[in-house]
Amino acid sequence: MKKREGIRNIAIIAHVDHGKTTLVDQLLKQSGTFRSNEHVEERAMDSNDLERERGITILAKNTGIQYKDTKINILDTPGHADFGGEVERIMKMVDGVLLVVDAYEGCMPQTRFVLKKALEQNLTPIVVVNKIDRDFARPAEVIDEVIDLFIELDATEEQLEFPVIYASAINGTASTDAEKQDENMQCLYDAIVEHIPAPIDNSDEPLQFQVALLDYNDYVGRIGIGRVFRGTMNVGQQVALMKVDGSVKQFRVTKILGFFGLKRMEVQEAKAGDLVAVSGMEDINVGETVCPVEHQEALPILRIDEPTLQMTFAVNNSPFAGKEGKYLTSRKIEERLLSQLQTDVSLRVENTESPDAWIVSGRGELHLSILIENMRREGYELQVSKPEVIVKEIDGVRCEPVERVQIDVPEEHTGSVMESIGARKGEMLDMINNGTGQVRLIFNVPARGLIGYTTEFLTLTRGYGIINHTFDSYQPMAAGQVGGRRQGVLVSMESGKASTYGIMQVEDRGTIFVDPGTEIYEGMIVGEHTRENDLSVNITKVKQATNVRSANKDQTSVIKKPRIMTLEESLEYLNEDEFCEVTPESIRLRKKILDKGEREKSAKKKKYAEQS
Repeated sequence: MKKREGIRNIAIIAHVDHGKTTLVDQLLKQSGTFRSNEHVEERAMDSNDLERERGITILAKNTGIQYKDTKINILDTPGHADFGGEVERIMKMVDGVLLVVDAYEGCMPQTRFVLKKALEQNLTPIVVVNKIDRDFARPAEVIDEVIDLFIELDATEEQLEFPVIYASAINGTASTDAEKQDENMQCLYDAIVEHIPAPIDNSDEPLQFQVALLDYNDYVGRIGIGRVFRGTMNVGQQVALMKVDGSVKQFRVTKILGFFGLKRMEVQEAKAGDLVAVSGMEDINVGETVCPVEHQEALPILRIDEPTLQMTFAVNNSPFAGKEGKYLTSRKIEERLLSQLQTDVSLRVENTESPDAWIVSGRGELHLSILIENMRREGYELQVSKPEVIVKEIDGVRCEPVERVQIDVPEEHTGSVMESIGARKGEMLDMINNGTGQVRLIFNVPARGLIGYTTEFLTLTRGYGIINHTFDSYQPMAAGQVGGRRQGVLVSMESGKASTYGIMQVEDRGTIFVDPGTEIYEGMIVGEHTRENDLSVNITKVKQATNVRSANKDQTSVIKKPRIMTLEESLEYLNEDEFCEVTPESIRLRKKILDKGEREKSAKKKKYAEQS
């Protein structure tokens, strides 16, 4: 079978923070794709502000580099399981993968997750042991771990014969020898050209192009990014779009864009094996096939991971509504959520009985919190409810999502971690002690037990523990209460400014969340109670001034530093009767019912209903 020897299509897969994006940077720089005077930022592929700040890849990105006579199309994939839908579809577009593994950390949960997807597609792997320059790097053991993982995931004989490259992406060096590094990454380019199969050249057959990713542009509308599996596509060609629902639409290809470095350049035609972006289709979706009008033959539809977590997004109705945001109305929020659906295929948005609230479902807390963070940066103001897992009925049994959790902790904390996971209905699968003082624990835990667990985990391990989890499967619901917050909260009973005197009066009742001088309103959560019940407090109280001097007047009042929570921590912290109010300036926690008397009535009614 004829091959297109001048092309290689690869995806770079790895666990979070093992150096995928930095490796792509070096491959781009060393291939001569950029001019010598062109300034290239670090982690050039992470173009979004949030990706840069957090050092994670959220959206898959494509780039193309020229090495000698070969064009190498590279897809940099997200490492987080929350964006697993992206990874799975990308595997369909490529012929091989670079599996990047940290020379010290070895195989992690997401390594397993992404490799499983790659092996299922029969892709050819190359293993890159990155960060070889790290202290305590252990390349030999890591390669053994990788081989064990391949065997466990039922890799074929050919897949087990993978080449290994030892690299330091940050220094831009690589070699085939773990002991010494070459001065550049030449050996990695050579391995890609030699081991990754070239795409089959069937350009003379009828066209088949499948969309795996979506982009959106205000000028041309939706852009479908995918691979030409067969045939040739030309600008101006009239083609048929085979929709997911079985219908067929015709349209004209207005633009074809190829990937060169970080730029997209217009090309006149794309042949079998090319990865391109196509515009001209109004409502193209992931998994749909573009083919000739006279030869309609669809490729198998791509499976998209179902959402596992949902939250209610609502219009902000707190006393401070409209003070800090630009977009507040239900129309604006709905428009923004619907525009997110244009490119994010793992997201679902459903209407509720109220015109001011929507149920938004996603792949996990990170997936949804990144959407909320992007919205607040764009000037939106909204309030969101506690994240809840999506329960499914499978063969008449109620089932919930279960996560595979991998925990690395110092030996002395293993007991308390095992006890806390046990309380959340976790089931232990494995415990590995390599004699280094660090223990690796592997569990299956219901996803609802993990909501809000990170804070407790970091407290238990004094910040030394590392926790990673990835979706495993749907399993029958565990009986009883799983997870959730144990502590009650301190709720403000007055509106006004928090005062130092007011905070000092209630400090011994719990942990305070606000600084003195912060504007607060009745019903806002201002701290965590030391007990399990909620407590109404007044932290706006000001000390009465008198003309009587006290003996200890020279003593300065010192208050403890408040606990300021990030957006993710705030979402994890919520209970069923609470909202998180999100504005461009602030993140506030509040009770759904602000009035103390109304709240108590509602709680009594609920208790009465449960008893009867």
